[in-house]
Amino acid sequence: MDSRPPLVWLIFVLATIMSSGNNLELVAGKPHNAASTFPHDHPSPLRLAADTQGFISIDCGIAPGSSYTDDRTQIHYTSDAEFTDNGINYNVSRSENPSKQLMNVRSFPEGARNCYTLEPEKGKGNKYLIRAFFMYGNYDSKNQLPVFKLYLGVDKWDTIKFKNPNKTVRKEIIHVPKTDYIDVCLVNNGSGTPFISALELRPLDNSSYNKTELGSLLLSNRWDFGSDQEKFQVRYKDDALDRIWNSYKNPFWESITAGFESYSYSDNPFKLPGIVMSTAATPKNESEPLSFFLDMDNPSQRFYLFMHFSEVLQLQGNQSRVFTIWLNGTLWNDPVVPKRCSSTRIFRTNSVRGSRLLFSLVKTDESALPPIINALEVYVIKEFSQSTTDQDDVEAMKKIKSVYMVRRNWQGDPCLPMDYQWDGLKCSDNGSPTLISLNLSYSNLTGKIHPSFSNLKSLQTLDLSHNNLTGSVPEFLAELPSLTFLNLAGNNLKGSVPQVLMEKYQNGTLCLSLGENPNLCVSVSCKGKQNKNFIVPALASIISVLVLFLLIAVGIIWNFRRKEDRAMEMVTREGSLKSGNSEFTYSELVTITRNFSSTIGQGGFGNVHLGTLVDGTQVAVKLRSQSSMQGPREFQAEVRHQQSIQGSLSP
Repeated sequence: MDSRPPLVWLIFVLATIMSSGNNLELVAGKPHNAASTFPHDHPSPLRLAADTQGFISIDCGIAPGSSYTDDRTQIHYTSDAEFTDNGINYNVSRSENPSKQLMNVRSFPEGARNCYTLEPEKGKGNKYLIRAFFMYGNYDSKNQLPVFKLYLGVDKWDTIKFKNPNKTVRKEIIHVPKTDYIDVCLVNNGSGTPFISALELRPLDNSSYNKTELGSLLLSNRWDFGSDQEKFQVRYKDDALDRIWNSYKNPFWESITAGFESYSYSDNPFKLPGIVMSTAATPKNESEPLSFFLDMDNPSQRFYLFMHFSEVLQLQGNQSRVFTIWLNGTLWNDPVVPKRCSSTRIFRTNSVRGSRLLFSLVKTDESALPPIINALEVYVIKEFSQSTTDQDDVEAMKKIKSVYMVRRNWQGDPCLPMDYQWDGLKCSDNGSPTLISLNLSYSNLTGKIHPSFSNLKSLQTLDLSHNNLTGSVPEFLAELPSLTFLNLAGNNLKGSVPQVLMEKYQNGTLCLSLGENPNLCVSVSCKGKQNKNFIVPALASIISVLVLFLLIAVGIIWNFRRKEDRAMEMVTREGSLKSGNSEFTYSELVTITRNFSSTIGQGGFGNVHLGTLVDGTQVAVKLRSQSSMQGPREFQAEVRHQQSIQGSLSP
């Protein structure tokens, strides 16, 4: 006998409306409120040994530092204050009594992108379920449902839309991060203020849901078939992994329940909850297939379906239950024989796609009993292809942000997406961007120049001017291989400038600005000054006792001054500008004028360019043009004339 499904079926319709949120809505046979988030208490056949280790549970919008244990799930929730920088807390204004996690929100009226940073215990390369809740509840008293974007790292996760102010929107994804942290970001697209009610992370067994190497799995829906309709949803502690299962019953289906209470699936990486697997749905007419179809708004999307089966009846010796699964009239899977007290998981190694996915479970000729199904999970494959910023740069910038308590818009990935790049940064546009420019001028930075700057290996420009930085100029700045511009002017730096930095400035490979640091010396004479400042106070106490020590001190000071006079040779040229006797090499002039980039005038010999010496002194550099009608002798005469004028004006 042909076991293919008949052409005309009594079909249970699971018509789906695929919005941008990819939530499957059951049209025929309304399920329990899909917006309900937390289950009522109910008896369970057998709960696995539940453990919340590794759980991250955040109630967004409660007071900073506060926490509590949820009465229903016994999950411990904490404030979101330590996970994000910005936002305003609000209470939800609704007459109904929502779950505790939905009674507050954090709203983000400022900034295009605001992020939560999660750091799971197991770190990168492991599998996690990440879940976000949104319940508007007219928290802002505007009665305007917002629309905004939800990002996971640098990639768009989904769009948040609301049909009803008092219904919960839930977004859930199974994801394997490439870093030890996970950024969940809310992006304002101009259609209302983003907000969030709760955010959760749950660790999963890495051997479960094993198609995530092709992309993350965005949940469309997760159904518990044949369960009691008085039960809202199943989650922790019934589900050790804290998945949320929506119960469903249909008038064309019959519910069957296991006649025993000991039900555990701890040996299965999916760790399916016993309360879900102890019930099943089967067609009321045993001669009919158990059929359902899914209508997709986006036929190009790829779907993964995980069907879960377990025999819930004690079969007699002459009874058997064997059935095949058909998709759109084509055999989809080998015959299925559900096992008692054990789960059978059916999924294909290849994803499915199409405008309509029509599934039919058909009993085989030798089967005495009709097909059953206990649970179904439907996911959309979400490919996150965009590369992130170089991780060494990210770690360095996160440390710099923490040390100097930089607020700005420094959340999420520093460089990507480009529309939300951190203020003050410029990044390369290659596959994995790197930082090439960092401007933190006028940023109220305090303290020393942190070693994290040394990890920005691709940095070409660094501007830390006009802050309150203290301490010495670190030598590691000279070790940045790509650095060509360094501005440290307008701080409280002290000591001597590392010789290697001065050498880079002198040979024209580094444009260096150190002005307005009153205690900073740009010559080797600084060492003499530092030693003198240490010795003189010590000698002063001895002079009061012995005149001999006074004579020794005078001799030491005289010796230091001789050394200082010799050491001042390095800065004499710059100081001698006042007397008009300075001489510079052409390469030095290129550095001083930044390659003659700023022209401030023009004369008979050629252009006049603006330049800046290392101590911040501005100078004018006149460059004789080859096309000048006046020769070198006239130019030298002009130089001597200018020297005589400048000399006569010198104090």
